[in-house]
Amino acid sequence: MTVHEALKLTEARLKAVTDEARTEARLMLSFITGTEAGGLFFSDKRLSDAELARLEDMVKRRLTHEPLQYLFGEWYFMGLRFIVTPDVLIPRQDTETLCEAALDIIVRRKYTSLLDICTGSGCIAVALKKLSEEKGLTLSCEASDISERSIAIAEKNAVINGAEIAFRAADLFSDAGRYDVITANPPYISAEDMARLQDEVRFEPKLALEGGADGLDLYRRIALEVGAHINEGGCLIMEVGAGEAEAVRAMFKAHDGCIINDLNGVGRVVKIDF
Repeated sequence: MTVHEALKLTEARLKAVTDEARTEARLMLSFITGTEAGGLFFSDKRLSDAELARLEDMVKRRLTHEPLQYLFGEWYFMGLRFIVTPDVLIPRQDTETLCEAALDIIVRRKYTSLLDICTGSGCIAVALKKLSEEKGLTLSCEASDISERSIAIAEKNAVINGAEIAFRAADLFSDAGRYDVITANPPYISAEDMARLQDEVRFEPKLALEGGADGLDLYRRIALEVGAHINEGGCLIMEVGAGEAEAVRAMFKAHDGCIINDLNGVGRVVKIDF
């Protein structure tokens, strides 16, 4: 079977589970063959038996709604490559809004220390470490997550991206010091929304998704505990779910703060100054 023939067949099969069948088919064939996506339609290269077997495995898994990112075992975030497995959340463009806001304030205020809690794949900590270095800054970075499996993945991601970060398996601020900036992308899906998750999201770790009855349990804990771990003049930057920004902002009445919208105009990040 040629690459072009495989592309057409894969697209037809994937239509059962996605409206982006053509795009996903191109991504799969590009990943397997190492061919630029734009050249797939004109490729008369024949797939090897090993490539055909790998493609078949990917398609079968995708037909169960397993996300592409887990099929590939990697994904890109802020221009950097990250290992992703079902032990960690898939890095999303929404979270790039948090990273961009954090990088801006790190550069403007010349912060020198960062703690990333609920780090998952480590994508926030790694991206901020690398991007701050590109701006000529030295940022001391620590990151924590309650899941030891997540920490294992995050450590690998730091190594492949050449980022020096101190990771620890810990519940929020356990064993933490004080920092100039603290970032967080905690679980924020409510119990009601958990019951109607998209099929693809059900493959992601429940521990990193479920935020309690109203989705805000972890934010309440952060509001109570963060003061002991942030320097004067420091900043807390958190990702929140759609419709949650105002409620989270209200938990920090004693401090100045603002809500930052994502590319879709949704309040996605809450920034609190200390």
